[in-house]
Amino acid sequence: MKAIIAYVSTHHGNTEKVVNEIKKECGVEAFNVLEEPDRDLSDYDLIGLASGIYGAQFHPKMVAYAKEHLPQNKKIFYIMTSALDKNFSKSMAGAIDGKNAEIVGTFSCKGYNTFGPFKLVGGTGKGHPDATDLANAVEFFKGIAK
Repeated sequence: MKAIIAYVSTHHGNTEKVVNEIKKECGVEAFNVLEEPDRDLSDYDLIGLASGIYGAQFHPKMVAYAKEHLPQNKKIFYIMTSALDKNFSKSMAGAIDGKNAEIVGTFSCKGYNTFGPFKLVGGTGKGHPDATDLANAVEFFKGIAK
């Protein structure tokens, strides 16, 4: 199965850390949507969409990228980092609507966050993603890539 992860990671690079660990440990391809906004995904069987969470939403550039570039009939998975470590994948529903995508998994972990009022208290999720988060992300990917 040929896999790739498209990601957007700004501010502290939390999502990029997770994606890079999966890339290193599993040999999966990955690219930053902000650097390669027109990357073709048609040759891949399994596509990851990864983003930090901004106002309970995937990054707007990730949403737009998926809406425009996600091919029909693909297996997809989500990776997200956020202050709350919750599943915000519903924010991608409009981007994949009509794509007949099969969602095979979702991974979420805390990420260091200093956005808005969190900056006043020194941020939340300090030290995350940590070694445990990264190991869990690798295991998640291995599980869905079988």
